[in-house]
Amino acid sequence: IAARSVAARIAQELGPELGSRVGYKVRFTDTTRHDAAIKVMTDGILLAESQGDPLLSRYDTIIIDEAHERSLNIDFLLGYLKTLVEKRSDLRVVITSATIDAERFSQHFGGAPVIEVSGRTYPVEMRWRPIERDEPATPAKGEREKKDKDAPDQIAAILDATDELARLGSGDILVFLPGEREIRDTAEALRKHHPLGTEILPLFSRLSVAEQDAIFKPSSQSRRIVLATNVAETSLTVPGIRYVIDPGTARVKRYSARNKVEQLLIEKISQASANQRAGRCGRVADGVCIRLYDEADFANRPRFTDPELLRSSLAGVILRMKTLGLGDVVGFPFIDPPSTRLVSDGYQLLAELHALDEQGRLTEIGKKLGKLPLDPRIARMLLAAEQQRCVNEVLIIASALSVQDPRDRPMERAQAADEKHKLFADERSDFMGWLKLWRWYEEQVKHKKTNRQLQTLLQDHFLSPRRMREWRDIHGQLHAQVAELG
Repeated sequence: IAARSVAARIAQELGPELGSRVGYKVRFTDTTRHDAAIKVMTDGILLAESQGDPLLSRYDTIIIDEAHERSLNIDFLLGYLKTLVEKRSDLRVVITSATIDAERFSQHFGGAPVIEVSGRTYPVEMRWRPIERDEPATPAKGEREKKDKDAPDQIAAILDATDELARLGSGDILVFLPGEREIRDTAEALRKHHPLGTEILPLFSRLSVAEQDAIFKPSSQSRRIVLATNVAETSLTVPGIRYVIDPGTARVKRYSARNKVEQLLIEKISQASANQRAGRCGRVADGVCIRLYDEADFANRPRFTDPELLRSSLAGVILRMKTLGLGDVVGFPFIDPPSTRLVSDGYQLLAELHALDEQGRLTEIGKKLGKLPLDPRIARMLLAAEQQRCVNEVLIIASALSVQDPRDRPMERAQAADEKHKLFADERSDFMGWLKLWRWYEEQVKHKKTNRQLQTLLQDHFLSPRRMREWRDIHGQLHAQVAELG
């Protein structure tokens, strides 16, 4: 969403149509012409381009926006660009953020100058409305069981908060939620709760272009309530927001060194993230932010979000560095170097996948893995599938593991969804279930009369049409890349 909206705004400022002098590139979509002057892209796309062009020679200026997010890709890019500016004296690098430790970043880039750009903001009143629960909640510890138990409490608190804000006067409301499922459940509750004249708008990355654009267009309704993930925290500005509701949580990927797996957990956000959320309503007029937790809770939170690099499996990072010839991960100029435990686990996993030899050098298998845009373990599945003569089946499974589960399970219709999903269940394994779902879907696509008919059929089976299309797109992309590997 951010790449597309920023590109559109730049094009609007400069005058030409999007795609002439200004374009954007995200997965499956590239609007950039060969003679474009400005190209807006995701960090993952830039990393992918670095494999074919290690010096990034087609660019003379690279801007890394929202550097405070400290994603795995951003931290790797910051280290990579530090080595690149030493090789290319003509390259200019600009790091932008609203909440980073500017002095620390400046020192990382050899004392680079710091430029402060002040923007006009309005006062934001903070209101603390902690969620009342029958039992204490511990958001930092787990997801599924706790989430299901606490969801009704959180939705009720959001309904109360929207009522409180509605009494203050006109203005749109922005509600932050951890993910797509929470957004859908809360949206349904709000539609039943609020009177006519209130428009409920979801905002997350997998929405269609038309649905995303609705956020930025004037509404005929008297009030909009926007339900968003972290994408609305800093990456883009939703116009017209006067009020914010912040439950204080986000979905975070965290690596378990004990179990050697990565988990998506709902955790408390940092103070910096909370302040960013509050600042969303101080752009056009005085605002009010309702936090669904208390001041003591806020004071005990970490100042900044811990970098993803320090809580992720490093196998993919190590493989990427080996592929690009960047040497050992221990000596790489990360702003926050990872622990020796994480580094050791990363090397161990790559050795188990036969991607590295005893000297830590890339094997032929490792070179092939480095060319696939997948988690090393999933990429290894594809290579093994070639030997087992089941590439087609494993391609379906690998692409399924690369997208969000397409099966919808609304909280209030969970039993009905489970009944429909039994059609795709397979007692042998979940993977066999993915194959059954894929074959059913392909059959429906083959015999569809209209796209609307297909969409209705998918929704009747509690399947997300958007995620099913994404699964199909990724399958096609991987199929082409595996074919190139031979």
